[in-house]
Amino acid sequence: MIFDTILIPPRRDFCIATGLWHDRTIHDEMDRCLELCPDKIALTAVQSESGDVTRLTYRELSDLADKVALGLVRLGISRDDVVACQLPNWWQFTVIYLACSRIGAVINPLMHIFREHELSFMLKHGGAKALVIPRTFRGFNYEEMVDGLKPSLPDLKHVLVVNGLKKNSFEALLTNSSREDVADVWEVFTKNRPKPDDVTQLMYTSGTTGEPKGVMHTANTTISNIVTCIKYLGLDHKDTIFMASPMAHQTGFMYGLMMPIVLNAHAVLLDQWDPLLAIDLISNEHATFTMAATPYLIDLVKNVEATGKSLPTLKTFICAGAPIPSSLVSQAQNILGVKVLSAWGMTETGIATLIGVDDPDERAINSDGRPLPGVEIKIIDEDGLEIGAGKAGKLLVRSSFSFGGYLKRPHLNNTDSNGWFDTGDIARLDDQSYIRITGRSKDLIIRGGENIPVLEIESLIYRHPAIKMAAIVSYPDERLGERACAVAVLKDQHKFDFNDLVELLRAEKVATQFIPEKLLILDSMPMTITGKIQKYKLRDHVLRLTSLKG
Repeated sequence: MIFDTILIPPRRDFCIATGLWHDRTIHDEMDRCLELCPDKIALTAVQSESGDVTRLTYRELSDLADKVALGLVRLGISRDDVVACQLPNWWQFTVIYLACSRIGAVINPLMHIFREHELSFMLKHGGAKALVIPRTFRGFNYEEMVDGLKPSLPDLKHVLVVNGLKKNSFEALLTNSSREDVADVWEVFTKNRPKPDDVTQLMYTSGTTGEPKGVMHTANTTISNIVTCIKYLGLDHKDTIFMASPMAHQTGFMYGLMMPIVLNAHAVLLDQWDPLLAIDLISNEHATFTMAATPYLIDLVKNVEATGKSLPTLKTFICAGAPIPSSLVSQAQNILGVKVLSAWGMTETGIATLIGVDDPDERAINSDGRPLPGVEIKIIDEDGLEIGAGKAGKLLVRSSFSFGGYLKRPHLNNTDSNGWFDTGDIARLDDQSYIRITGRSKDLIIRGGENIPVLEIESLIYRHPAIKMAAIVSYPDERLGERACAVAVLKDQHKFDFNDLVELLRAEKVATQFIPEKLLILDSMPMTITGKIQKYKLRDHVLRLTSLKG
């Protein structure tokens, strides 16, 4: 695969000169762990369905990564090949990333909720040469799904199945790999070792174009963000990082997989959200830090209060992806003893704004933080002019953390010649440089931290013969932040109800989390003079209806 990271070279000299880029890869960070703490527990991974708990030291983690790297080489995976990984937060996920780093391959994390519709596009667009999947997870058979997809994916040469029963099992990759299998180990682990500006991660994000975009990151863009966050938060090797957010999201990947290695710390991974199990893990493993969407924090507060259990070691909870209710911050402090920090970021940037550990609690309620060191922001109006504090406008970011570009779509990079990235969000800035996200110029709904690709789902609804017009808008939800409501105008003499909507999208193999929770049928849509649907009016209408019912 040829990666067109055109946004990297223009800022390299500045980022190196100012110390924002460290020219280190995750492989370099692992080497440091092996030097300083080889026998320290690197990660504890819990498979909630089986109850299996896996503990690996840094030495064991490195050995497993070597074996998988050699196994991938035997399969023909080489530098700049894409290895897709559709796993929950299992230890194998971490090993696969480290193995890819050994040989210069690029990991493509894929959410375990994705089904045929999402995967067929992402695997084809990214040209994945290998795919790692669970045999089953949460009652779903991934092997059967991928078997059905393979004929349409000519680049996909290998499917490796964790807990598989056939010769293509991930376990066979481990047991059949040794250094003697590869003629020139030096060639594998030294010459092919990626450089800090090489693409190390390809992660798809929902966009407004109707199709996901492949975000390309390097070691320099990701590790610079992680190092900055570590310093800003005052974390060190004595911390234990608990991560239940999926590692196929940037939150889980950067701060649950990568950050513990950079810290030489202990990571605790949970593969599916279970607040009671999470409470026990945080307590038993002495976790000090976590990051997740607001619903996770709501669940922790509720269940700690109900059970009378405590989380004495947990100090910091970073919330992102949804507004934080004012009562939740005080509840988290009083019931959990946890400092809640609000943050804003994107797949393209990692965490870009964050409140500080010494900031007043109100900042977590009324702001999304202020720019981290190495991040610049500005708010502009529709004419591109910068506007002052207190006024809402387009949010632009310029950062050492920013991505290298969208794979095969440089025309969508939304970055000007001076390095300013148009985030697509609307925000206002106060006189102390804290921002507040007030809306989105991009058509996106975030449900419990999960981006819903609105245009893509709308286009699928239009396929139904009863639909004349369709739109999807958000409505507020106390736990998830937002939910989705489909609004439709029907053709004459046609019928269409909520069951029809669900049946349609399930037939299209859409992820369950992307299916709207409500359907509203109208006689007509509110329209602009130019014929565009006025979604803000639809949102107001849906909000009034949900308020009346609530």
